[in-house]
Amino acid sequence: MSCNRVELSGRLAALDAVRYTPAGIPIINFSILHQSSQIESGIERLVQCEVAAMAVGPLAEMIGKRKAEQECRVIGFLAARNRKSSQLVLHVNEIRF
Repeated sequence: MSCNRVELSGRLAALDAVRYTPAGIPIINFSILHQSSQIESGIERLVQCEVAAMAVGPLAEMIGKRKAEQECRVIGFLAARNRKSSQLVLHVNEIRF
């Protein structure tokens, strides 16, 4: 079984400028500030976190035109930041504002 799907809501934060690969593909790095109430072992708890994210292609250009603090919901998958790192990054495939 292989499942790697993340759906998260929050606010845009730490938006970097859109950059381009040597092939001309746009990429943007940003983070999402999330806050919610979740049930864990029958106990309600407040969850707050900042999730590193990135987007590629037309989606990167669209996000690059937005301002920080905008509410959003994203869908994507988790992957290592690069081959030499175990730090996870959310690769966004869909975003709704």
